[in-house]
Amino acid sequence: MTAQVLYRKWRPKTFEEVVGQEHVTRTLRNALRDGRIGHAYLFAGPRGTGKTTTARLLAKAVNCLADAEQRPCNECTICRAINEGRLMDLIEIDAASNRGIDEIRDLREKVAFRPTEARYKVYVIDEVHMLTNEAFNALLKTLEEPPPHVIFVLATTEPHKIPATVLSRCQRFDFHRIPLSGILGRLERIAAAEGLAVEKAALELIARSATGSLRDAESLLDQLGSCGDERIEAAQVRAMLGVVPAQVVSQLVEHLVSGEVADGLEVINKSIDEGIDARQFTRQVVEHLRYLLLLKVGDGAKLLDVSDETLEEMRRQASRLSLRRMVRAVKLFNQASLDLRGSLQPQLPLELAFVEATLSDAEPEPSPPVSSPPGTTARPPGAAPSPDVSAVPTRPVAPQAREPVPSPANQTVPADQTVPTEPKPQGDEQPPPPAGEPAGQAMTLEAVRLNWARILAEMRPLNRTAEALLRSCTPVRVENNGVLVIGAYHAFHKERLEEPRSKQVLEKVISRVIGCPCRVRCVLTSQEQDANPPRPVKASRPGRPEPPAAGRQERKYQDVTGDPLIREAVERYGARVVDVQ
Repeated sequence: MTAQVLYRKWRPKTFEEVVGQEHVTRTLRNALRDGRIGHAYLFAGPRGTGKTTTARLLAKAVNCLADAEQRPCNECTICRAINEGRLMDLIEIDAASNRGIDEIRDLREKVAFRPTEARYKVYVIDEVHMLTNEAFNALLKTLEEPPPHVIFVLATTEPHKIPATVLSRCQRFDFHRIPLSGILGRLERIAAAEGLAVEKAALELIARSATGSLRDAESLLDQLGSCGDERIEAAQVRAMLGVVPAQVVSQLVEHLVSGEVADGLEVINKSIDEGIDARQFTRQVVEHLRYLLLLKVGDGAKLLDVSDETLEEMRRQASRLSLRRMVRAVKLFNQASLDLRGSLQPQLPLELAFVEATLSDAEPEPSPPVSSPPGTTARPPGAAPSPDVSAVPTRPVAPQAREPVPSPANQTVPADQTVPTEPKPQGDEQPPPPAGEPAGQAMTLEAVRLNWARILAEMRPLNRTAEALLRSCTPVRVENNGVLVIGAYHAFHKERLEEPRSKQVLEKVISRVIGCPCRVRCVLTSQEQDANPPRPVKASRPGRPEPPAAGRQERKYQDVTGDPLIREAVERYGARVVDVQ
């Protein structure tokens, strides 16, 4: 004979033993005492919170042969029959497998028969939201006016799926998630009664992993008790659940606070290599960041059940994070936990969330900052903005209409290098060029492509629709009059991008990123290829780049430059993409 599992063996037998649902049990006891028993009840709440158990207790109480104050007594023949699962007048129906109208018609026919040995015939319909609409309609009349000897108890985890006509015919009781202290106390009593030696930290891990479900916690304790070890320790629980040690989660958040991207990615990959579940890791990071958020906005220490040492470390981390960055980090990691389900790389959404959360404070609204290449001097406040040279390809710089700086005569400097400048007094600033003069070098197709990912990033907060359409478009060429030609693969995309609102925003963003005025013209890629068939390659002038390859190579180029890690390298270290294989 198989042993009985713990959650069935330790199922509450009285209302007093039900954990965490005092608002429900108190009301039911008072109704039994005053003789105000309803004909239909609806028990709604998360799984493992005691809905079916309370329904059985109600069935025992209304049929118990003892006095009203002592019900259920668990000693009379009715109580013992229900505890042993052999009372014919307690009918439990699983609506997930008996959800059709035929099953409800059969129920309506059997309702008319009187109980065999009890006072009331109690129907417990579990997961009632799984019934079809036709089945609900067939149940309505019986539910509204059942025979006097019948009581219905409907249980569900999704009450919003139940028709309003059914809800209005029932007394509704909402079951809450059981608090951590309630689960922990129940587990301690069960472990002591079963003779299980369990470490206190292990019980806390079990209670936390149950997320308010006592049945899940009891099942996990039963599973750990079968390991055969003399003492159940926290390390065993972590290994079984794939839980990340709290020190690792705190270390990752510390790297996030300090902006240490490489170190944080190393922690993530090391944890995944050790067999830790990426979704569990992400959930724990979200929980840790939530604790920091509670500490940041108020006296969240009352809501945290952690040690004093851990609380002090969380306070220190919360003080170093701005509220805006903290909220953004919680959203990013929470979204990553959802994206992990369909990710080909198990840790990729977690890595992307970490990188973006680390860089979020460095991106002011509405556009991210421009990183200066190594060796250039910082621009004082109030000085005229200089064009972005970090993303311009290797090409001679056009001469500026300014007084020359002492340097070798007529020497051209590639754009990925910088000219050393002599220190100048703080107040002696060079005046900006007149309005009629060109602002630096002319726009090139290479510069647009290298900065395409950044252009999309700046478009997102300004016009999300245009930004989404641009992701399927390709910069084709730059015409002599300073017009950037963008190729769209669909006519609908071309029409939407040519709308004045989208076009004006796009031209402003490109002008700001490239550092020179820009106008935009959209064409269809298919028409562009028909109008410009392949021609023999001519000798190009010195310093003039060859026309870029179109089609598939351009899409590869967009995929690479759109990668967040590569975009970070370009913006932070002044790197540039040379070739895509």
